Amino acid sequence: MCSRSAWAEIFRENTVIEGLLRPTHLLIILCVLVLLFGGKKLPELAKGLGEGIRNFKNSVKSDEADSEKK
Repeated sequence: MCSRSAWAEIFRENTVIEGLLRPTHLLIILCVLVLLFGGKKLPELAKGLGEGIRNFKNSVKSDEADSEKK
């Protein structure tokens, strides 16, 4: 059986996402988003995404607090 570091190394070598967050890729993604949604809609989408992430974090924290109380 492979150790944890060996599995991490195998996973790291075989991922497609390895070089996804380079500056040029992020710029291309941003341009596509602006073309698809327009400049006015992007702040609303970002706000909605931020609220969703915040709500998810709050629910995880409350679940952890509930499980600690039991």
